[in-house]
Amino acid sequence: MDLTTLAHTELSTRLAVLHDEHGRLKDRGLSLNLTRGKPAAEQLELSRPLLSLPGPDGHTAQDGTDGRNYGGLQGLPELRAAFSGPLQVPVDQLVAFGNSSLELMYECVVDAVLFGLPGAPAPWPREGRTAMLCPVPGYDRHFALCEKLGIDMIPVPMTADGPDMDEVERLVAEERVKGIWCVPKYSNPTGVCYAPETVRRLAAMETAAPDFRVFWDNAYAVHHVGEGAPLADVLSLSAEHGHPDRVFVFGSTSKITMAGSGVAFFGSSPANVSWLLGHFSKRTIGPDKINQLRHARFLPDAAAVRAHMERHAELLRPKFELIDAVLEKRLGDAGVASWTRPQGGYFVSLDVLDGCAARVVELAGDAGIALTPAGATFPHGKDPRDRNIRLAPSYPGLAEVGDAVEGLALCVELAAVERLLEAGRAA
Repeated sequence: MDLTTLAHTELSTRLAVLHDEHGRLKDRGLSLNLTRGKPAAEQLELSRPLLSLPGPDGHTAQDGTDGRNYGGLQGLPELRAAFSGPLQVPVDQLVAFGNSSLELMYECVVDAVLFGLPGAPAPWPREGRTAMLCPVPGYDRHFALCEKLGIDMIPVPMTADGPDMDEVERLVAEERVKGIWCVPKYSNPTGVCYAPETVRRLAAMETAAPDFRVFWDNAYAVHHVGEGAPLADVLSLSAEHGHPDRVFVFGSTSKITMAGSGVAFFGSSPANVSWLLGHFSKRTIGPDKINQLRHARFLPDAAAVRAHMERHAELLRPKFELIDAVLEKRLGDAGVASWTRPQGGYFVSLDVLDGCAARVVELAGDAGIALTPAGATFPHGKDPRDRNIRLAPSYPGLAEVGDAVEGLALCVELAAVERLLEAGRAA
């Protein structure tokens, strides 16, 4: 039933039915949560062997490095080799560091602001004089980092092929635009994989700022739930087009092994790697090599990573399939919502009628279903159309996901009918 075609009296009748259904939903006293994009306990259990590695006598790396001691600023070569292929970065241009790729992104932006980047005439200016492009809907922590450091954010619409490259190429003609945030594979939250032509244009485009950087947050490089999608090699393409220093690649094992005890990676040109290691050397004498050793023993090569991630996919796939099935059943022909069907990553992006997202979140919260705040996928938490909601199904159990999405669908329909009736009265 396409709600947008109903007459006023039909909408009023439907509203009464939905209010009654919502009341019964509230009476159930649910406590469900679709806000947390983190692994479930069953996923963490897949990496339980890490807890006994590298063992009391396993502290020596392949090159003879004693993992218990200082040094090794770039990280263990064998671990970098295992992730070189998945992250599309040569081993000698890859850094393995602490447990958080977000920490590495923060480090790069702060060092750009304080000290400047290779090829730059000066450090990045502050307080509204520097801007970064932000594909939307996008990752809220990227936006929070910019907000913290006083960097302006310029939204760029996401398409089915990645960011709107016509708009990106127009905006980078302004010198204050210093970079772009990208989650190129199973993008947060839309699940989009950047098309080869999008990647080529990011690598080849001319920018007014000589120190423009593509922040390539490849967080979901190996996180398939479907057949998997290829991704063009942005680092090689940038070098081929005469911009070898353009790209900062980030990744981590946070959603591969144990989220709080993983290893983060940074990859780039030799000049950028030297730049970052130079800053690292002033604040640390080396990363946690024992943790890197346990990861290298548990995931010795790219094939082991792929096999491990298939076990993750077996746990995640039913949750994504259930979300799609429930939304299709409840809203498929209602004309008031659309959603993504990602082949990987951790999120589903739901678009409701303009002006309804905040109301949907409110109605769901009243019924004990916690959703990510409306607007969270836009800079400063402000979705100009108030329509996008990010769903994170990984953490709850399958039955909880089903209950939560059933309730969510009811709230979407209820908010839509309210909105349509308001629009009818205004007309």
